[in-house]
Formats: sequence, structure tokens, C-alpha cells
Amino acid sequence: MIHFTKVRWKNFLSTGNAFTEIQLDQNDSTLIVGENGAGKSTMLDALCFGLYGKPFRKIKKDQLINSVNGREAIVEVEFTAKEHQYVVRRGIKPSLFEIIEDGVLIDQDAAARDYQEMLEKHILKLSMKSFTQIVILGSSSFVPFMQLTTGVRREVIEDLLDIRVFSSMALLLKDRVATNREEYNLNYRDITYTNEKIKAQEKIRVELDEQRQEKIEEYKQRIQQAQSNIAREDVRAQELNTQIEDLMEKCSNHQILSSRVQKILSLEKSLETKKANARKTIKFYVDNNECPTCTQTIDLHVRAEKIGEKEKVIHEIEDGLKKLATELAATEESLTEVQAYQRSVSLHQRDFAACQTSVAAYQKEISVYNKEIGNLNKTQDTTSATSALITLREDQAKFLSLKERILRDKEMYELATVILRDSGIKSRIIKQYIPVINKLVNKYLAAMDFFVKFELNESFEEKILSRHRDDFTYDSFSEGEKMRIDLALLFTWRSIARMKNSASTNLLILDEVFDASLDANGCDEFLKIIHDLEGCNIFVISHKGDVLHDKFANTIRFTKHKNFSRIV
Repeated sequence: MIHFTKVRWKNFLSTGNAFTEIQLDQNDSTLIVGENGAGKSTMLDALCFGLYGKPFRKIKKDQLINSVNGREAIVEVEFTAKEHQYVVRRGIKPSLFEIIEDGVLIDQDAAARDYQEMLEKHILKLSMKSFTQIVILGSSSFVPFMQLTTGVRREVIEDLLDIRVFSSMALLLKDRVATNREEYNLNYRDITYTNEKIKAQEKIRVELDEQRQEKIEEYKQRIQQAQSNIAREDVRAQELNTQIEDLMEKCSNHQILSSRVQKILSLEKSLETKKANARKTIKFYVDNNECPTCTQTIDLHVRAEKIGEKEKVIHEIEDGLKKLATELAATEESLTEVQAYQRSVSLHQRDFAACQTSVAAYQKEISVYNKEIGNLNKTQDTTSATSALITLREDQAKFLSLKERILRDKEMYELATVILRDSGIKSRIIKQYIPVINKLVNKYLAAMDFFVKFELNESFEEKILSRHRDDFTYDSFSEGEKMRIDLALLFTWRSIARMKNSASTNLLILDEVFDASLDANGCDEFLKIIHDLEGCNIFVISHKGDVLHDKFANTIRFTKHKNFSRIV
């Protein structure tokens, strides 16, 4: 329950720089009187402005400041709620908004809108619409419950039944549903994008594998070609080796032939020397008749004999030389043939070495190709599980897991939406209270001698049966009858609030109710009702002070002095 204790204001509307203060819980009933413009209704604007930052009447915020002083408009409202004492202080020029709980200022780090929302939702638990339906009934800008739209009627009832929390939950749920939908769309995009990247990565992997396989096949073909070349070179080397062996056999007497040539040449040289010596001896005997040593005459017979001997020697030597020349020619021919074989051996050996070099080169190629194939096979094995593809699959698993969570949340939110919509849990609660509301309204209507059957349905549409039980609406009645319906609803809302302990309050303010459409009988019945209200501090603003003076425990009179309102 909210227990209002005090409201005070200064430089507010027609009030001057001194505080005007009204104790709200001092008397059960208080009559507020004064001439037109004296400031009787300022209390309503002060309460609404202090609590909600808006005046009760249709007045612009700048017009709330006293036009003479033009600054430091301040309103303070004191009340007790949830066993805590609160003071709400609000001002204009300078702007001021403070909430003091048990003497301590509540943190003002939040924005003004959030600060106000905290006051309405967590402290008062009462919106301005509900406040003006339960606490204040005015004659000027007050909009009776029956003239509110269906949506606003629902808001008031939800405040009374303390089920606005479901509306707040529905708003929060709406945000969560939107967030869930956005998460789902983002998740769908992430999954689609990841799947496409996986497909692209796998396609690249397949293409790389195909390229590797083609390269491996190419290397294998090259290895086969190299092996074929090695086999061919081996055959060629074998043939060359056989030929070399054959040739080497033919060259085996090379040394003998060389020695023989040397011997023949040496022998020819020796024979030529002997032949020259013989010719020299012959010439000596031909040219000399006496011995040069002993100077004796050489006998002709001796000379002829010596010459004959030497000529015989020369003839033998020449025969020998001819034989040697023939033998030398034959030997040299054999040696030339052997040397030709040796040259062939050299050529064959060079070819054999070339074969071996080629085989070594082909073997090296095979080794290189096998190494490349090994590298490609190793790369192929690792490509099938590349880090990029692994990462993508891990991301895919995360996104799919997130999708499951989002879908679970979506299912839960859809169920909560069904529960929190107007036709859900709120409708069930309201359905239980509609009969109670209708019973109370009809009770208060009967108490004011207005015998009709009033019914609100679950959509807060009225049905009023009167006269010959004709189906009427609110607008079908006179202003006085409408006032009775409005008052009956006001008392009903207060009773419901007290039952629920939601918007229950000690304060009730009626602005010019007795000056409007109620007749004398209606006024008497109404006074009986308000005097029977327990734990309620009632303020009635009226021009009929002389008529109502003795019917209230306390009277407050407003007057205007030098254009400033004050309490006498």
C-alpha cells in the first residue's frame, strides 16, 4: 500500500516563493474551497507533476513556473511504500528530479527516463493513467474510465490487478523474440556461408588431389621411362663389354709385336752399321795401296780377297735387311691392326663409361621422382585434413549447436508469447476478477440510488441494462448518471486495489464532483459512501463550501493575495 503523507510546492503555478504544504494523512475528510483561480486545483497538478513529471491538467511544463518569479519551481511529495519512507523532489529552472529513500538519495546515474521508470514500476507500481483513475477524479481534464479506449482500460485494470508485470514481460519477450529472430538469421547466414566455404575448400582439395595424382602419374611414367632407359643402357653396356673383351684378346700380342718391331729396327740399324763398315773397308782397300800404319804395300791379292769378303758380307747384310724389311712390314701391319683394335677398345670403353653415366643419371632421376612422389603422397594425406577445413568444420559444429539452442529458445519464446498475450494468462486472471468488478460497480451504483445492471466483459466493453432491461451504453445516459457510473468505477478500482494490495492508497481527491452533475440526492448518497471508506484520506475540491462545510472533518481555504495563491 502507498500511504501519502505530505505534498508541498512553491513557485508552482500561482504559488509564490514560500512553500504551500498540505498534510495528506491528517484528517479522514478534507474540504478544499476557494474562489475561481484561487489555486484549489493546484494540489492535483502538484501531485501529478511531483510523481510523474506531468501536470493533471493540460498545461505545458513551462507554464507550471510562477510567471512572476520565473524560477525555482519545486514540488515535494512524501509517502510510505513497502515499509520505506520516500520523498520525491522535482523542480523546474533549475531542472531537478530526486528520489530519497529513508533519507538517502537513490543513485541518479541512470537517465531521467529510467529514473522515472524505476519510480513508477518499482516504487509506486502505479502509472499516471491508473493514478488518475484511483486517486483523482477531476472535472476538467479527467478522462473517466468509460471514456478511455479499450487498450488504456486494459492498462488500468492490469495496474490494479498487479499483472502489468506480464505486459512488461511481454515487452521484454518481444525484444528477446526479435533478438532470437536476428540470432537465427545470423546463424542461418553463418551456417550457409560456412557450408559454402566447406564445399569450396573440398572442391579445391579434390582439384589439388587430382593435380597431385596427375603429377604422381607423370613421375611414375618418367620413372618407367628412366627404368626402360637403364635397361637399354645395361644391354648396350653388356654388348660393349663383350666387344671390349674380344678386342682386348686381339690386342693381347701388342707388346710382343712392339718388341719385335723394336728388335727388327735395332737389328736393321746394326746391319746397316755393319754394311757401312764393310763399305768403308772396301773403299779403304780400293783407295789405298799401302798400310797407313806400317806403310807397307798391300798385296793386290790381299786387297781383292778383303774386298771380296766385304762385298760378300754386304750382300749377306742386304739379304738380311730385305728379310727384316719384309718381317718388319708384316709386324708393323699386325701392330697397326692391334693399335686399331686398341682404339676401338678406347671408343668402346668411352661408350661403356657413357652408358654407366647415363644409368647413374637415370637412377638419380628415379630417386628424385620417388622423393617427389613421397612428398606429394604426404601432402595429399595432410590435405584431406587441412587446418582450414578442420577449422571450418569446427565452426560448422558450433553454428549447428548454436542453431539448436536458438531453436529451443524460439520454441520457449513462442510458448511464452502464447502465455503472455492478452488472451493468455492475463485473460485468465482478468476473467476471475470481472465478476467481482461487476458486483462492486453495481453495489456502488445501487448505493447512489442508480439501479442499473452494469457489466464489463473480458474485452472491457460495457453493457448496461436499464429501464425495461434495454441494452444501453455509457453515452446513453445523462451527465449526472455518467458521474454516478464514474464514481462507482472509482470506488470499485480502489476496492480491487485494496484486495490485491497492488495500487492501494490512503489518498482520494475529488475535484468539483459536487459542483458538476450530481443532484442533491446523489450528493447525499455519495457522501455516505466516502464517509464509510476505511483508512482513506479524502480531499474534496468544491465551490460549495457553505453547503458542504459541516460535512467534512477539516476545511482548507485557498485565497489569492497580490496574485499569489495561499492557504488561509
